[in-house]
Parts: sequence; structure tokens; C-alpha cells
Amino acid sequence: MTVLLLESLHPDAEALLAEVDELVRAEDPNAPDCDFAAVAAIVTRGRGRITSNLLERCPGLRAIARAGVGLDNLDTEAAHRLGIPVVFAPGGNALTVAEHTIALTLDLVRGITASAIQVREGRWGDRAFYRGNEIRGLTLGVLGFGAIGRRVATLADAFGMRVLVLRHAEREVPAPFTAAPLSELLRTSDVVTLHLPLSPSTKHLLGAAEFAAMKPGVFLVNTARGALIEPAALRRALADGHLGGFAADVLEQEPPAPDDPLLSDGRAVLTPHNASLTALTYRSMCVDTATNVAAILRGERPAERSLFVAR
Repeated sequence: MTVLLLESLHPDAEALLAEVDELVRAEDPNAPDCDFAAVAAIVTRGRGRITSNLLERCPGLRAIARAGVGLDNLDTEAAHRLGIPVVFAPGGNALTVAEHTIALTLDLVRGITASAIQVREGRWGDRAFYRGNEIRGLTLGVLGFGAIGRRVATLADAFGMRVLVLRHAEREVPAPFTAAPLSELLRTSDVVTLHLPLSPSTKHLLGAAEFAAMKPGVFLVNTARGALIEPAALRRALADGHLGGFAADVLEQEPPAPDDPLLSDGRAVLTPHNASLTALTYRSMCVDTATNVAAILRGERPAERSLFVAR
């Protein structure tokens, strides 16, 4: 039997899997030389897609896995229908993505990247026009209060920000944070940060109406999923000055098109979806995922929290 890797993992994780079954690498799982009948597990990270078609072509499949948190590149409904366990690493990137979120917030509000570019270009005198601020005393609106959202709220509170959290019927918001409906959160926040999963109900959650509801000059940060934001509305809000700045580690189209206006807008700070690729977190998520996949292949029980439960 084999373990099909759609993307590379940390070497320590690959070594764990290799102790159980032979590893087969196939960035294109539809390659004609792939022996689907021998595949016992399929593992990916963020790019490789595990589709229903791929699942159905592997009759001996015992597990699929993503060495990460979001599962939008796995067909979890098909896996549930076929009785195939889905392994992932919930919460595995919470600390590092929260740090990245705060770093982007500081960058936007203080204008760090913009100032660094001015110095690099020999424009030291532009400091006379500097309009940066501190995040202390600003209101942060947090959309999504899972592991990452909670950590961001805690860090923001430590910086002296007032934190509003999107009200959720099934989840209480502890002090010192304040729960608020979306309309109030958008209207009063100086910075809005996204930490929601991508689903049919959250896709393009922020569109033209939501941007219009935000206060002028608001800063927007997205380290969750690019498709949470309607792209045309985002670019209009930035172009007309309603947004004071936009920072993101994720975009709906990755990488962005060469002519994307975000790339030439000095108020946009973009990183290449690398918030969770720090050495510590990358190894941890890969090793945890591999450990739980290996347990299933040995006939053992994986960690309960590593198993996705369809609802």
C-alpha cells in the first residue's frame, strides 16, 4: 500500500509516513502511472485538491488529510459519504497566524512598509508628511472567534485596543471583549480583521454594502481566506479612499494577476500566504497530521481533535 503526497511535507513528517507505507509523490494525481488501487492515504497541504473523483478512484483509501487548518481544498462531503476519515490540524497555526495578523495591523496603522520603501528610494524627506498612528486606543473588529480570532483579540487587548467580536448565537464572548452585531462592528471599528472559515454562507461576506457601512479610513486585514471579500468591491473601496489601507496574507486569486491594482497601491500590504509557514508551525502541523494518518494506517485511533466531523 502507498501514501499519496500531493505536496511535500516537512521531512520529519514524511519520515513518519514512510515507516508505515511507501510514499508516492504526485502533484498531478491524474498522472497515468499512479496506481490508485494501492493508495491507502492521500495527504496534501494548501494547494493540492482531494476531489470526489480522486476519492472514488482509490478503492482502498483509509484516510485523507490536510497538514493545515482549512479544508476547502478537500471534498469532505464525498469523504463522509464514502466513510473515509478526514484528518487535519485544527488550531495548529493559531499562534503564528495571530502574530502575523497583529504585524500586518501594526504595519498598516503605522505605515511601516510605506516608510521603508520611501527610505529605500531615497525619499527621507517624506517623513515630513508622515501620518502614521498607534494601535493603542483604536477599536478592532474581529470577524470569527475561533482559535486564531481569540488569540488576535488577546494580543490586541495587550496592545491597548478595544476589541469588538462578531456576535454568534452559539458562542459567548468573554470579558474584556465585547460582542456586537455585524452592523455595529463595521460602523465603529478602526480596524477590521477576518478569521472566518470559507463556506457558502461566508463567501464574499464583505461586499459593496459592507464597505459602505464601515467608517471612512478603516483598515482591513485578512489572514483567513481571500474569498471572504468580494474583490471588485474591495478594490473600489481602496481606490476611492474609503479604506485607509488593506493588508492580507490571502487573496481570492493566488498569486494575483500582474495588473492587479493592489500590487501598485501604496496602501496595500500583501504577503504570499505564508503566515503559517514559520519553521516551528510548519513542522508542527506536518508532524501532527502525519502522526494521526500513520495511526489510522496502523489500525490505531488518531487524536480525536484531528478528525473532521461533518455536520
